[in-house]
Amino acid sequence: MDTIVLKFGGSSLSDNINLNIVAKKIIELKEEGNKIICVVSAQGKTTDNLIKEAKELSAVPNEREMDALLSTGEQMSAAKLAILLTMLGHKAISLTGWQAGIYTNSDYQSSKIINIDVTRMNKELEKGNIVIVTGFQGIDENQNITTLGRGGSDTTAVAIAAAVKAAHCYIFSDVDGVYTADPRDVKLAHKLNSISYEEMSYISGEGAKVLHDRCVELAEKYNMPIIAACTFNKNKGTEICSNMEETAIKSIIKNDNILIVQIDKMKNPYDLLKKLTKNNIKIGKYNYENERLNFTLNKVNRAKLEKLLDKEKGITTIKSVTKISIVGSGVSNHLEILELILKSLEETKNNIVDIDVSACKISVLFDSIIDTKYLNDLHNALLEKKYI
Repeated sequence: MDTIVLKFGGSSLSDNINLNIVAKKIIELKEEGNKIICVVSAQGKTTDNLIKEAKELSAVPNEREMDALLSTGEQMSAAKLAILLTMLGHKAISLTGWQAGIYTNSDYQSSKIINIDVTRMNKELEKGNIVIVTGFQGIDENQNITTLGRGGSDTTAVAIAAAVKAAHCYIFSDVDGVYTADPRDVKLAHKLNSISYEEMSYISGEGAKVLHDRCVELAEKYNMPIIAACTFNKNKGTEICSNMEETAIKSIIKNDNILIVQIDKMKNPYDLLKKLTKNNIKIGKYNYENERLNFTLNKVNRAKLEKLLDKEKGITTIKSVTKISIVGSGVSNHLEILELILKSLEETKNNIVDIDVSACKISVLFDSIIDTKYLNDLHNALLEKKYI
């Protein structure tokens, strides 16, 4: 009898109707002879609402208390699902991250899993229980609740799958796999049957909301196959594994959650960079010249950054921008792809501030938010030439 790990995102658990759909899918997989561990996110917009409420009390809330607060969303999901499964005649138990033996470091809001003690989960499986674990959270050496950062439930699922030596890890959401672009923005986007760990890591790292980037790194490390599929249908999902299809480009990602920060009259940028690192603020593109510091970072860190910049001298500008990334193994070997990208973006060339080319990625950074029209134009041009 195989153990499989299932993860359900917030949209899959948003209300009692969807909870019943999730329960039905779990029961079907259990009745196929599998032992089930189910990892859940918070329902719907619960986490966003909790963050909003906390920020009404403090612009930059205490991170330890934020972890204590945000962890409650997943506990609600897990308990409700266990109640429903039990009512439907299937033994189930909900476990918090710490009850499930998930130990992390003490980096609040972005902690990393150090170890998972699977004893409790295995005992519950042997009792015939469907084990429902709260995603996104664990406990540190001082018994404090910690969270893994937004999207961290994916990482919880893959880490548990590796720890219990599961046959597969299924990541269920409201989309049925990984697409060549966001299907909500690009009508001609199509689903991929499979994709390599490396390519998926780039796609996640560039801002696609399919999988948490750290979960892909874990899956590759332990060679754990991930299947990204839809909660609401039985369509075949996308398998993330070691194998690669022979396609130059796998996906195009438009990321509008990026800020460009410019600080003038900065004598020594390194003290600020150390502070950013200490406060778990990850920066992207970085440049320092003529006492001017430029870097990019995710919008989610804006409040923390502004608090740090209060103590900095110099003129600071913070601007919302777009980055479009083209991901595929060996994409940099095809110069004609870069030519096609530049031709497709001709209309907005004056907005381009940086082009970054690496083995698996070509990224174009703009100095403002650009329309999805350019994403469609680029996708269609690459599709026409059969690069995607």
